[in-house]
Amino acid sequence: MSFLELVDVHTHFPIRKGTFGGITGLVRAVDGVSLRIEKGEILGLVGESGCGKSTLSRTIMQLQPATSGKILLEGQNLSTLRPSAIQKRRLDFQMIFQDPYASLNPRMTVYSTLAEALCQRRGLRNSRGSLVSKVGEVMERVGLDARFMRKYPHEFSGGQRQRIAIARALAPKPKLVLADEPVSALDVSIQSQILNLLLELRNELDLTMLFISHDLSVVRYLADNIAVMNAGKIVEYGPADVVFNSPENAYTRKLLAAIPRIQLSA
Repeated sequence: MSFLELVDVHTHFPIRKGTFGGITGLVRAVDGVSLRIEKGEILGLVGESGCGKSTLSRTIMQLQPATSGKILLEGQNLSTLRPSAIQKRRLDFQMIFQDPYASLNPRMTVYSTLAEALCQRRGLRNSRGSLVSKVGEVMERVGLDARFMRKYPHEFSGGQRQRIAIARALAPKPKLVLADEPVSALDVSIQSQILNLLLELRNELDLTMLFISHDLSVVRYLADNIAVMNAGKIVEYGPADVVFNSPENAYTRKLLAAIPRIQLSA
């Protein structure tokens, strides 16, 4: 049994004619996707904007209901759970969004943001000293100085804000992390630092990760396996080096030819 398995997942959106008109068609954002991710694996999902990557991630997170298909996490079909059960189970799978500034509450300090995330799983609400200590530990784990926990998101750089977002995702101790274009909004000089951090955290915490990007060179650096998505479908899948060096699908070859590659330092 795979850690995460998608079985023929469809996510469709109706096209309506006029304000009160009937359905005239469907947008097949995710159109029959089947994938497996093993425990501790990083699967890179790559494709151009509009191919369905983000919709698929939101469907896995149960933020967007699937039209049909199964999403099995450790054998449990998430698609059949009640909202209350989803809320409880979501502690096991967390998301890192593309824009850290938009995903962080500007009115909450780093301490408040991380304390809230920590308290979702750990019984720390009645132990302020322990909570401060745990917030500091989470910050330092992602390369942030714990002295700055009382600052607000706007007081940090873009790379630092993404580290805060990563810390928030890790605070409930998830088993699965979905990272949706987590470095695309960052300067090239910062991207490799965040990618190296994600690799370190995967190894340290035994995380399983779905890493979404439009850039094959970024995905190759991070991922064990790569799935290429086009028009809602997976058109190629395999080990990262094989997909990168010997692509079988014409769309994959187009991505390799068209997307600039960044030079990443180890």
